[in-house]
Amino acid sequence: MTEITPAGGTALPTRRFGTTDMAITRVGFGAWAIGGAGWASAWGSQDDDESVAAIRHAAEVGINWIDTAAVYGLGHSEEIVGRALREIPAAQRPYVFTKGGLIWNEADRTANSKRIGAAASLRGEVEASLRRLGVERIDLYQLHWPVDDGTPVETYWQTFLDLKREGKVRAVGLSNHNVEQLTRAASVGHVDSLQPPFSAIRRDIAAAELPWCAAHDTAVIVYSPMQSGLLTGAFTAERAAALPKDDWRSRAPNFTGDGLVRNLALAEALKPVAARRGTSVAVVAVAWTLSWPAVTGAIVGARSPAQVDGWLDAASLELTREDLAEIATAIETTGAGTGPVR
Repeated sequence: MTEITPAGGTALPTRRFGTTDMAITRVGFGAWAIGGAGWASAWGSQDDDESVAAIRHAAEVGINWIDTAAVYGLGHSEEIVGRALREIPAAQRPYVFTKGGLIWNEADRTANSKRIGAAASLRGEVEASLRRLGVERIDLYQLHWPVDDGTPVETYWQTFLDLKREGKVRAVGLSNHNVEQLTRAASVGHVDSLQPPFSAIRRDIAAAELPWCAAHDTAVIVYSPMQSGLLTGAFTAERAAALPKDDWRSRAPNFTGDGLVRNLALAEALKPVAARRGTSVAVVAVAWTLSWPAVTGAIVGARSPAQVDGWLDAASLELTREDLAEIATAIETTGAGTGPVR
């Protein structure tokens, strides 16, 4: 494991990104929420200046990658990332990871996007992302979801490999794909990375996808390690009830009913571990995902510099066997989520 020394002087550990020539910090900046309001999976209105400040701060403290997607804010997140990149010195600029394959309807921006894998569509998306981001090459380009337009996995994956060979992108990956789909893609060419959901609540990928990636030298960058705020230690039932209608979480099962009760009980049970390690529940939740050997990095969202500081310790925290055993017991006792606990 190598280290990156940010402007502040504290070295952040990195891990090699699969078989690529990149090494990434253990946490990366997630740009979903900064896409703003007015689309199907929005987090509500955001302050663009604050979003840019958050990205700049993440780079200043040593975070060396950003994960975004064309669909986040229907192009807006990539535009904000591009604006922030222009304000960051070239030597300090982070890697940019983005995703495509979701086509939205400008006439109805709140409708769900269509999952398209046709080569012409993907190529058009790459060009649009390059323009919005203001870069000559995307460091990692990922298919956001398995498609529903009938394009076979092997066909759309060949398009991704072609884009890599042509130099439009540096590495290629899949997001939200299962083992069967990964295996089909790998029959055409190496899968550089997988981006799945993973947290102490949503643990299902530990059963199959993580072992597959470890066996195939495929990097794994997990998203929602704090389960969209549930595992921060600051979330409450009252806050869940008060979520505005334009926040997708107001409609999600994990944020209502018995599921919410179990999830908040798990967050409460993480507090002794956090206290013992002198950190926050949010940091422990992220570090738990990074304790799985197949996981290369975790994507953590932020909408302000202060939120970046709230999870930065996860970039270097290594949980002990005692910590992990206590967390496993807490998961089993509360009944939160699904999937393997160890």
